[in-house]
Parts: sequence; structure tokens; C-alpha cells
Amino acid sequence: MTAGTPLRILLAEDEDAMRTYLERALTNAGYEVVAVDRGTAAVPYLEREPFDLLLSDIVMPEMDGIELAQRCAEIAPRTKVMFITGFAAVSLKASREQPHAKMLSKPFHLRDLVLEVERMFEDRREASL
Repeated sequence: MTAGTPLRILLAEDEDAMRTYLERALTNAGYEVVAVDRGTAAVPYLEREPFDLLLSDIVMPEMDGIELAQRCAEIAPRTKVMFITGFAAVSLKASREQPHAKMLSKPFHLRDLVLEVERMFEDRREASL
């Protein structure tokens, strides 16, 4: 995607098949991906490593994606947030509580996910040209 350092994405998705699918697709698109199965597992990564994007499911055990995004804003305010969800009502709540976060509703095509990620970082890509 960019010349130089690839974007670093922290993926929090509790569903094994979806997490594997997304991790593989994003890695194939040229991103560096760290994937975890819950929000509580993502927090330590945010505390010790820089990420360009937090890509999180909203409905997860222990800590939902909205709470994770709030912790991310405290720990790593420069990290952008994108939610993925299959629940329309949950996406409305997320939009209210995290108005700057991008929302992608399941089901979606992997091409759409990659395009949305690229769109979020267009300014960075243009700056590196």
C-alpha cells in the first residue's frame, strides 16, 4: 500500500473463523496485523506497541468493542478505530459513543474492508508520495 512501513492493524474479533479470514486478507493486502480474540487481550498491545488502526468487532466477551475503543483513545489517541458488526442496533450505539470511528457492517466483502482501510489513511499515503 505505502512505500516504507506498512500500516499496523490491531484486530480484535472473538469469532475464530472471522478473525483468521480478516487477518489473512489484511496481511495479503500488505498490512502488518496483530490479531486477538477479545478486547481485554488487545489492551496490553495498545499499551506497549504503536498501531495505526484498531479494527474491532463490537460484540465480544469480557470487553466489548466500544469499551475497547474508549481505552484505545486513552492509551493511544492517534490510533484510528474501525468497528465491524453484524448487529444494526449495536452499530447505532457505537456511532453515538464513538462518532469518529468508521463502521463496517457484516457481511462485507474483503475488498470493501481493504478499501475502507485505505480511505482512512489516504492522507498518510499522499504524504509519503
